Amino acid sequence: MFISSIWFKSSFFYLFLLPLSWIYGLVSLINRISYQRGWRRVHRFSVPIVIIGNLTIGGNGKTPMVLWLVEQLKIRGWRVGVISRGYKGKSNNYPIVIDVNSHADECGDEPILLWKRTGVSVAVSPKRVDAVFALLRRHKELDVIISDDGLQHYALFRDIEWVIINSNLRFGNGCWLPAGPMRERISRLKKVQAIIINGFDYKVNAGEILMQFFPSTAINILTGECKPINFLKNVVAIAGIGYPMKFFDTLRRFGLNPVRVISFADHYIYSEKTLVSLTKKDEILLMTEKDAVKCFDFAHENWWYVYLEVQINKIDTAHLLSMVEDKIRYYRG
Repeated sequence: MFISSIWFKSSFFYLFLLPLSWIYGLVSLINRISYQRGWRRVHRFSVPIVIIGNLTIGGNGKTPMVLWLVEQLKIRGWRVGVISRGYKGKSNNYPIVIDVNSHADECGDEPILLWKRTGVSVAVSPKRVDAVFALLRRHKELDVIISDDGLQHYALFRDIEWVIINSNLRFGNGCWLPAGPMRERISRLKKVQAIIINGFDYKVNAGEILMQFFPSTAINILTGECKPINFLKNVVAIAGIGYPMKFFDTLRRFGLNPVRVISFADHYIYSEKTLVSLTKKDEILLMTEKDAVKCFDFAHENWWYVYLEVQINKIDTAHLLSMVEDKIRYYRG
C-alpha cells in the first residue's frame, strides 16, 4: 500500500502531506484541551474505565489484549463489560448491546468477536459514553468496563490507559495523520499507565511490557472441529486486519507454511463468492478469528480460523492485573 510506504519507509512523499498533518495536529490539540479545561463535559461513571488503545492507526493488537484482560478478570471473579466504537458497522440506531441477533455489518467485527469469545456484555456506539450508559442500564452489577480503543475519546473519563505498540512498525516516521500514522504525539506515552509491545524476539525498553501471540489451535468455522495449526495442509491464509503480515509471520513461526497468503483491507466485508474463489478443491482456507465472525452464515467445510492466545510473563501479568483490581476495589469501597 502506497500510504504505508510513506509512513514506515524512507520516503520524501510525506512532505507533501505535512500541511494536512499540521491541521490534524491542531484540531487534535484543541479537542484535548477543550476537555482538560472543562469547556466540554467529561463523563465519569460509578465503575472504573480501562482504555486499551494506541497512538497509531490499526494493526497493533488492541482487541487480543482486551480479550486477555477480560478473561483474566473473569477468572478472578470480577464482572466485566466491554465497549467499542464498532468500526465499519452501519446501524441506524446506537447504542447496540450485542446479542444473538447482532451482526458484524451493523456493529462491526471486533465487538462480535469479543462477545462470542468471552460471553461478557458488549455495547457498541460511535459515542463511547452512550455505550457505557447502555451497559450500566442493563448491568448495574458490573465491576469494571474495558474500552477497545478510545484513547483519543476524551469525553469518556478513564482511570487506566494502556497503549499497544506493534514491534515491527513502532511509530513509523512519527508524523501526524495523514503524513504519518500518528493519532497523537509519542510524548503521550508519558501519561499512560502501561506500554505494551506486541512482538516476538523483541527486546523491550525499560518500563515496557512484552505481549506475544500464540496460535494455540485451528477451529473449523462450519463444524467447530479443533486441530493444531501445523496439522493443516495445503493452506491458503487470508487476513483482513490492520497488519496482515503479522498474522502470516505468526503462522510460519509456528510451523505452518501457506501455499498462498492474501491480504484484505482491515475490517473487509467478505462474500461467500469471494472466499470460495480463493481455494482449489484440495486446499484449506485459513483466516483470523476477526475474519471468521463475518463468515459463520455462509461457511464451507474447508474454512478454518486461528484461535490466538496472548501470553505475558507472570511478573507483568501480576502488575497489570493489580493495577485494575486496585481501581475496582477503590470504587467498590
